[in-house]
Amino acid sequence: MKALFAAVSLLAIAACSSEEANDRAGDAKRIASETIIIDTHIDVPYRLDHEWEDVSGPTAKGDFDYPRAVEGGLNAPFMSVYTPAQYDGTPKAKSHAEEMIAIVEKMVSSAPDKFRIATSVADVEKAFQDGVIALPMGMENGSPISSDLANLDYFYERGIRYITLAHSKSNSISDSSYDVTRQWNGLSDFGHEVVKRMNELGILVDISHVSDDAFWQVMEIAAVPPVASHSSARHFTPGFERNMSDEMIKALANKGGVIMINYGSSFLTEEANKYGPTRDEAYLKYVADNGLTDSTDLKEQFEKGYLEEHPFPYATLDDVLDHIDHVVKLTGIDYVGIGSDYDGVGDSLPMGLKDVSSYPALIAGLMKRGYSEEDIKKILSGNFLRVWRTAEAYAASH
Repeated sequence: MKALFAAVSLLAIAACSSEEANDRAGDAKRIASETIIIDTHIDVPYRLDHEWEDVSGPTAKGDFDYPRAVEGGLNAPFMSVYTPAQYDGTPKAKSHAEEMIAIVEKMVSSAPDKFRIATSVADVEKAFQDGVIALPMGMENGSPISSDLANLDYFYERGIRYITLAHSKSNSISDSSYDVTRQWNGLSDFGHEVVKRMNELGILVDISHVSDDAFWQVMEIAAVPPVASHSSARHFTPGFERNMSDEMIKALANKGGVIMINYGSSFLTEEANKYGPTRDEAYLKYVADNGLTDSTDLKEQFEKGYLEEHPFPYATLDDVLDHIDHVVKLTGIDYVGIGSDYDGVGDSLPMGLKDVSSYPALIAGLMKRGYSEEDIKKILSGNFLRVWRTAEAYAASH
């Protein structure tokens, strides 16, 4: 009898849990459909530069297209206008950024009933009301500024509303977290002028990718809250400068800024973060032990075999939620958002968040962890919109 009672109790608990999960899923879908969802970093333009696809319909490749965005409730994805570091200091830097902007413009002109370029908070809100996906733009890597402040005005007119000061290499504006060459020990003199002029124009200063020294200098001089458009918490990836330390996250919040959590697995867990370096060490040992000569083909062959023997340790939805929890515990609910890096981090996205249809899963996860609907809406867009409005107001008065 006791065993029967226990079995019935377990079934009742399971049924209750299933019902709660279904209720959460339904509420998550509703919240996604009635809320502006801003993801501040999606690399669609660079993906389409390599091979054009009509993202107004379903696509076989990539993480973003219109049907999946609608399914996920994504209605204000920042299109990343990315310029590779190899173009730094060359005329190609500016022209490449112009090519990326042209791709976004082509997306809109090809499907004006589905996409619309947005250059202001008001534009985003109007597009949402009209049932059209807003496409604001952020510039990833400040190298297209080409040491000329006039180019800030030019790209503002082209629609750029945030600029990631550097990317994988130090440039004329700032040192990079990925570059051991710290030619400026933070920002250059020109970089200080860039930050000031960006504030005056209403272009948000993005501190993702910059060195720690550059971050702290931005904190000192910025008149408008900066943002981290696609970074995560270094607490979970010790020693990974590309992510933000607890002290940096708190300083950004004290300035009024927002950290937008990156979904790349190597940004989320130490195990995934160390996978690449561990594999590279194994490759160098393999080459040395067998008296081989390093080559691209040999490395590709080795990496294929290594992956079969050592599967990549994908992060999970819970890992993303852990990063959000961590920021909230450090600073409060008002300083965190989403900067997924879809179409930018390759095959490293977390289990449960593989493309832009998955925002309801994130919302359901937040609900399960006790976040209120009001707080969830702050994470989805409210926090970033607050900063964007602040930038607009400062620019209007300067």
